[in-house]
Amino acid sequence: MTGTMPHLTMWNGRQYLVADGKPLFLRAGELHNSSASSLKYMEEHVWAAVRPLHLNALVLPVYWECVEPEEGRFDFDLVDGILARAREEGLKLVLLWFGLWKNGNSDYVPGWVKRDGRRFTRVLTSGGTQLNVYGHLYMTISPLCQEAVEADARCFARLMAHLAQVDSDAHTVVAVQVENEIGVLGSDRDYSPAASEAYAEGVPAALREGLGRSGTTWEECFGDEAAESFMAWHYARAVQRIASAGKAAWPLPMYCNAWLKQVPRLAGEYPSGGPQLHLQKIWRLAAPDIDFYAPDIYLSAYRDTCDRYCEAGNPLFIPEARQTADAAPYYFYALGAHGAMCFSPFGVEDMMRRVDKPDPGMLRLLDISEEAFRTGPLAGAVLAQAYALTEGMGEVLTRAIQEGRTHGFLDQGESGINLLLRGCMLRVDYDKKPGSGEPLAGGMVVELSGDEFVVAGTNCQLHVTSTGDGGVEVERYEEGCFRDGVWQRGRILNGDERHSIRCGTDPRMFRIRVFRL
Repeated sequence: MTGTMPHLTMWNGRQYLVADGKPLFLRAGELHNSSASSLKYMEEHVWAAVRPLHLNALVLPVYWECVEPEEGRFDFDLVDGILARAREEGLKLVLLWFGLWKNGNSDYVPGWVKRDGRRFTRVLTSGGTQLNVYGHLYMTISPLCQEAVEADARCFARLMAHLAQVDSDAHTVVAVQVENEIGVLGSDRDYSPAASEAYAEGVPAALREGLGRSGTTWEECFGDEAAESFMAWHYARAVQRIASAGKAAWPLPMYCNAWLKQVPRLAGEYPSGGPQLHLQKIWRLAAPDIDFYAPDIYLSAYRDTCDRYCEAGNPLFIPEARQTADAAPYYFYALGAHGAMCFSPFGVEDMMRRVDKPDPGMLRLLDISEEAFRTGPLAGAVLAQAYALTEGMGEVLTRAIQEGRTHGFLDQGESGINLLLRGCMLRVDYDKKPGSGEPLAGGMVVELSGDEFVVAGTNCQLHVTSTGDGGVEVERYEEGCFRDGVWQRGRILNGDERHSIRCGTDPRMFRIRVFRL
């Protein structure tokens, strides 16, 4: 093995990802669910499509059904082909293990698992029937089925052992997601015979003592959250078995992602038992080999979700986000406010082309018309500019994040924000264009010194003011960007232009120097 393998380290009470001996912030994109199942498809539709985006990483699935098509026979040709092309493209990889569970279902298990319902038992509803979600039957294997968990763990361990053999020098894979958006859809819990028996036995002593709960039944300990707390415990224990088997073979950083709870929806309308914020104490007790938890953010409350997921020392890692022009300000906020280890819009291979027929549900979520969606800025072009602006910052950005000299801002309904910097106050006014399809107002500030800082963002105006303890003037506004950590100046903005320093639809970067009177 050459060099140190990817791992997590701690700076100022927060975890960060280190690869090849250096801090790594992933400007990533996640592929559509099935794209990585064919090397030919990847060659024709993915590699060239993502090249203009200034990515340094791809987030993509590895499928149990492809790795172990027959029980005990393992095939890593697909994995090896993707590793080889990623290295040619200079990209790191985050692998998503699509094993027993993907979005609450068991779609990606091998056929020999799907066909054997006696050996690999399913989750059942309270009526003893198969799950039905949005009019579709769901085949979800129960986390209480130990034989299924052991089969998944054996295959996952073989995958990680293979990575130890073929990737110990290049360190192409920097992290692994164990399963995907775990939980039960269509029921608050599993009512299969084995699950009902376990539920009747009450809360395990290890969980009661770990959380300091009184009572013995799930209802006594968890009240209205009894059913999903029961599922969280059993899903987390299953994930622990799978993750520990993988880490024994190759201990890369491992995490679990969450399909977020949407108020006022009930457990089962979102995946019940997944690593939601209100269930993470259970998950941490049951799955110590999971290093952190990651939100898939499609909700409009993006800023609040980021802030809450960073509580209690959890690092911010966003494996999925909206595939819209808002991805750029979302990225700036995550990086500036929380030093996000990863930001990754979903369906990234489509972001550099116009979608002919946008999904009506997405239009409702974004609150824009189809015409605005069609005529608005191309999401990939906006994200590419945002990624390009931070790509060249290198050690400048890394040191600033380590030392707590970065800030993020994002419009979530306010008129603007005042940011207290070391040399001045920066007033950021948000330029709102509701329903236009343009990106939200958002951005990041990087303090270079006590009298100099950089701002990158979209749809906002910048105004420097005094902090109240003495007058402040702007010595110089420059537009430009960093290349290889060195500032490349564009125009010097002065005269009338200095009174309206604005980031528009296209992300821009400014360097501002101030002095005290």
